[in-house]
Amino acid sequence: MKSHVIVFPGSNCDRDVAVAIESISGSAPEMVWHKNTAMDESDLIVVPGGFSYGDYLRCGAIASTSPIINEVVKKAKAGVPVIGICNGFQILIETSLLDGALIRNNSLSFICKDVHIKSVNTSSIFTKTSSIAKMPIAHNEGNYFASTEVLKKITDNDQIAFKYCDDRGEINYLSNPNGSLENIAGILNDKKNVLGLMPHPERAAELSLGCDDGKYIFESILS
Repeated sequence: MKSHVIVFPGSNCDRDVAVAIESISGSAPEMVWHKNTAMDESDLIVVPGGFSYGDYLRCGAIASTSPIINEVVKKAKAGVPVIGICNGFQILIETSLLDGALIRNNSLSFICKDVHIKSVNTSSIFTKTSSIAKMPIAHNEGNYFASTEVLKKITDNDQIAFKYCDDRGEINYLSNPNGSLENIAGILNDKKNVLGLMPHPERAAELSLGCDDGKYIFESILS
């Protein structure tokens, strides 16, 4: 699998996701600096988590104007699979590849802990099984928000990829860590080839990290 990981000033999960991809696929991804303007043909592009540009102005806003983003958008629109994780999710929303917004956690504080998520879409290349997975979150602005019209659109079009749940798969307000509308943890674009999610699958991709539930997203792409 030929994959690419975008690197921004302030990224801190780019190497983590590269290690996860190489471990699962057997092929090391190419690390692409944000000032590049082109990429080779790709089977997967990952926009990683971290604090691009220190989260100044608005999370993901400055990174969304980086030169490489034009290439990411072009390849996404051509059907190349793209994953945005945490800050990468914020960046993809800023580019309008994904709908809605990510605002301050309802606790108004940074959250760093393990959560459970459940696949509610099983038709995309990222989510082929309706499983419950444990993964860590680490964010200050992970509260998914959308207008009534956008929420109806992504619901009707089966674009909600993951929802926060408890360890039994129950989706309720007690299992919602940040106030996200309808417990939404990740969404897809209308073509289902672009995924954005707040939890970090790369931080839960091998048992030495305490959990390997995150690897199934990458394995789903491979299969």
